[in-house]
Amino acid sequence: MTFQHQLLEGKHALVTGGRSGIGAAIANALAQLGARTVAAGLPLPEGAPDTLSPEVRRATLDVRSGDDVGAVVSAFERLDIVINCAGVISRVEEHRLDVFERVMDINLNGTMRVCAAARPLLKASAGCIVNTASMLSFFGGGLVPAYSASKGAVAQLTKSLALAYAADAIRVNAIAPGWIATPLTQALQDDDGRSQAILERTPLCRWGTPDEVAQVAVFLCTPAASFMTGAIVPVDGGYLVA
Repeated sequence: MTFQHQLLEGKHALVTGGRSGIGAAIANALAQLGARTVAAGLPLPEGAPDTLSPEVRRATLDVRSGDDVGAVVSAFERLDIVINCAGVISRVEEHRLDVFERVMDINLNGTMRVCAAARPLLKASAGCIVNTASMLSFFGGGLVPAYSASKGAVAQLTKSLALAYAADAIRVNAIAPGWIATPLTQALQDDDGRSQAILERTPLCRWGTPDEVAQVAVFLCTPAASFMTGAIVPVDGGYLVA
């Protein structure tokens, strides 16, 4: 185990987009360290494996719905940690305005809805938020204009909320995953040419794993990161500096 056993015992955590991929890995990692964790998101597609540990509670959440967000957050009496992982990508189709708006609403507006709803509880606990940015927060993607725009905005939102929430002793940071082997990137993993191009640019020469991203997200929730706020932390095997 990377962290001290039961490091987060007594903490209460919400992970949106927590039913699969990076979100599920973060929810499992928080629960393993003793946090009472709720993984909230849309139901898994039929036949998709449920990778959440038994210790993690499941909740249904569509971050496009203010009512959904309010219901999930209001179920907490105490809230110390919020991880925003809910997100979608629709390659090529994002040039259609309706798809562009949908992606922005989930990735950006959904993040803000959760942050705003959770702020009073996080103020009471001097808690923290970890948002999910991306490599595409730093450069463009011709096939994914909505995803790129939303993730650039999530990075700026993170910095802005770090300033706005500091008076409430709430820390707000973000992780920026690189090429991680998840269902969201499965099409790229299966494309030998695209995957090879990704690996050739990545100094560590491999795809990352959700667990590796989760460890960084957990770090940002621990006392070791108590003087960090407004940071966007790449977890990308060196892709951004290559």
